Amino acid sequence: MLTIHVAEATPETAVLVDGAHVAAVGPYEDLVAVRPEARVRRWPGILTPGLLNPYGPELLEGMYHPDPREAEGFGTEPIPGERAQRIFRADPARRAASARRGVQRLLAHGTVAVAGELRGRAAVDAVRRVGLAVGRRPDKLSGVPSLAPAPLVLLPGLMPGGPARFAVFDVPDRAALVRLGPSTCVATVIGGKLVYRAG
Repeated sequence: MLTIHVAEATPETAVLVDGAHVAAVGPYEDLVAVRPEARVRRWPGILTPGLLNPYGPELLEGMYHPDPREAEGFGTEPIPGERAQRIFRADPARRAASARRGVQRLLAHGTVAVAGELRGRAAVDAVRRVGLAVGRRPDKLSGVPSLAPAPLVLLPGLMPGGPARFAVFDVPDRAALVRLGPSTCVATVIGGKLVYRAG
């Protein structure tokens, strides 16, 4: 199925998606003229190639992501460090569910790729299942593990024939994305599928 994704602030970089790949990138009017039968998804803000989060192991194996039903006992924010490891030791089955919830949180922040060596099967399976790309970790990491790492790492521009992997942020431009952070994500697409949509 052909789909055109266009964001209000970046209509000149609309994306025509054919299955799991980018068929074309260009002005919205040009793409609609060439493929008028394509379904159109309109988004607020800017369409970007998506983010690389360099803290894959720290976020998906080193933190516990509580289920919303556990809010009373664990809160709602990721739990790092030794407390997370105690939770995993007490109930090893929590690793897989935590990794899946961690991946969902990454998607909600416009992450389409992670870096760092994932060692546990639960995290590897969660990343593979959704189709997150796994990239090389930068040589130096200046921040701390976060769903919104600083500095943000945008992936290279989308190219025809490449994977349909991108994110849309409800901001007027990239400077605002840097200032306001990736929690402004409204949509994440991986493999041509909408894997996250702000609700």
